[in-house]
Amino acid sequence: MAPITEVEGRRVALSNLDKVLYPETGLTKGELLHYYATTAGVLLPHLRDRPVSFLRYPDGPDGQVFFSKNVPPGTPDWVTTAEVPRSEGPARMVLVQDLASLMWAANLVTEFHTHQWTAADPDEADRLVFDLDPGPPATVVHCCEVALWLRERLAADGIEAYAKTSGAKGLHLLAGVRGASSERVSEYAKALAVEAERALPRLVVHRMTRSLRPGKVFVDWSQNAARKTTATPYTARARAVPAVSTPVTWEEVAGCRRAEQFVFRTQDVGPRVQDHGDLLAPLFERRRASALP
Repeated sequence: MAPITEVEGRRVALSNLDKVLYPETGLTKGELLHYYATTAGVLLPHLRDRPVSFLRYPDGPDGQVFFSKNVPPGTPDWVTTAEVPRSEGPARMVLVQDLASLMWAANLVTEFHTHQWTAADPDEADRLVFDLDPGPPATVVHCCEVALWLRERLAADGIEAYAKTSGAKGLHLLAGVRGASSERVSEYAKALAVEAERALPRLVVHRMTRSLRPGKVFVDWSQNAARKTTATPYTARARAVPAVSTPVTWEEVAGCRRAEQFVFRTQDVGPRVQDHGDLLAPLFERRRASALP
């Protein structure tokens, strides 16, 4: 029987704590849960009120990896859920609102992926996101070049952008927006991706076509679609090493010269939070959210 832990008055079953999830580093499930417990202060605000899609990897990154969007079987009745719109009809998804539900979800061994809108207002996007994905031999170093261009271009429209590693090989840009549907945000993001390709033709591609991507950075604007989700800040990823989608400063972006500089593991995040706090915290300030031009 899995040991029961009390978290903020809730009984949470935590299982297989000694199981090695990341063979390359030896990180166990218990250590992964400890990471989430100690990072909850900065992670939870990015999850709260947003329907969560779980990318589960219960046997580690080398085992079966699968998406779970609906409320998983066996979800405790104290975990908050919400009905969300889908093209095929409404569905019910999990909202990770507190430490207890975070630990329950983390025990499933999952990446956290969230929409660019909240459950309370699915018709209005409050985030704009660009997923910068390098096609080898391009790396995150090239993503940083593109990110700096996009930052300036967004600033010209009065939109302040923030950056985080994807936790994989690329970079994510986020901005707070208001007063627009996901469709409108997607249109705007696509227009900027096209503009970036025109300005940086040897470096950027805005189309998903695989044959166009080697050596370039794919500026994926499509994750602004209402149905799409993006890896949540501070989520660990199902990769060979326990890399985390980690906020970075623009000074770090400008100074990135090697891809290794932008690989942050679970043990790296705590010291960064102590030094910087949550670099994405301004996204929660409504007054900083911008209307699209």
